[in-house]
Amino acid sequence: MSQPITVAYKVLTAEQMAQFEREGVFTGAPVDLEDGYIHLSTGEQLEETVAKHFAGQENLQLAEVDLIALGESVRWEPSRGGALFPHIYGTLPLAAVIAYGELKRTEDERIARPVAG
Repeated sequence: MSQPITVAYKVLTAEQMAQFEREGVFTGAPVDLEDGYIHLSTGEQLEETVAKHFAGQENLQLAEVDLIALGESVRWEPSRGGALFPHIYGTLPLAAVIAYGELKRTEDERIARPVAG
C-alpha cells in the first residue's frame, strides 16, 4: 500500500510570488481563475508540468504546498493522460506553504525542491 501524497507544488511567476507574499494568500494564476481551481502538481508530475506550461519562461518560483493543511479544499481529479492531479477549490494561504523559492535545477537538470520560505 502506497503512502498518501501530502505535498504538492505550485509554479508561479516572480510577480505572482511577490503578490502572494504581500497578501498572504494566492487566489490563482489566469489559468486557475479560468478553470475555477488552483492547479498543483505532485513531485512526479512537476517536470512535465514545467516543460508543458512554463517552457522558456524565466524567473519562475516554486511553492511546496502542505495538502493536509488545505483539508477538503483539495480534490484529486484526472488531467493529463488520466493522471490524478491535486486541485485547490478556494484560495491558497501562505500558511499552507512549507517552502518556496526560485525554481532551480540540480546538476542533473532535475527541478530542485525549495528549501526556504
